[in-house]
Amino acid sequence: MTDPSVPSPLLPPSPDGPPLEAPPEPQRVPFWGYRDLMFLIAVAGVLWAGIGGIAVFLFQFPLGAVQALAVTFAYEGLWFLALYGVMYFGYGRPFWSSLAWVKAPRGFWDAAGWGLLTALICLVIASLLPAPHTKTPMEELLKGRSSLLLMGFFAVTLGPLFEELAFRGFLQPLLVSTFGALGGVALQAVPFAALHGVEYAWSWQQLLVMLFAGSAFGWMRYRSGSTAASTYMHAGFNFVMFMGMLAENFVRKT
Repeated sequence: MTDPSVPSPLLPPSPDGPPLEAPPEPQRVPFWGYRDLMFLIAVAGVLWAGIGGIAVFLFQFPLGAVQALAVTFAYEGLWFLALYGVMYFGYGRPFWSSLAWVKAPRGFWDAAGWGLLTALICLVIASLLPAPHTKTPMEELLKGRSSLLLMGFFAVTLGPLFEELAFRGFLQPLLVSTFGALGGVALQAVPFAALHGVEYAWSWQQLLVMLFAGSAFGWMRYRSGSTAASTYMHAGFNFVMFMGMLAENFVRKT
């Protein structure tokens, strides 16, 4: 039974009572939209052309490890400045919390452990779908001890951080809001896999492995609500894959 002393929100307030406040409008989650996505894709294209042109002018190809990492860092750093501008200046929102950079619910080791498991599954998939060996840009970057150290450091630190903030922090919530959890997690993995196309010489077997990995990272992001958790998972995955690549190169040389 309705309490008669409480005015109905569908009726005007009593003339003798205080004015009723309108209920707050529900906030859109995420608060950014596809227009922002198109803007950031355009920024990525401009940066790719501009930084690529500078690299061609300054360096000889193929790039060494230091040069390749410098180009990558410049590209991703400038792109994230654009993303920061969208969050802070476009919407007046904080950058890190907007992209769900919050504490992993079960801690670092749990998330990293899922990354190790995902890497092992991907190694099994790769063994079942053997790709013809072709020399990839990654192999060229792994020549020399300094190159190995630099690539290993980037693979388990800045690389996962940048990719998780972009794909699982920014892109996935937008796709989930449109296509649901399953569709959003699956769709964000497609551009993530394509990003690694050059790295693996566009081998469809390797791209399929990366598609599975990207979906697994997306599942962690969705399940935990934390981009930090998917970053830790990604770092654990990259550690295993990097060590596997080193072992493969060592066996091939011997």
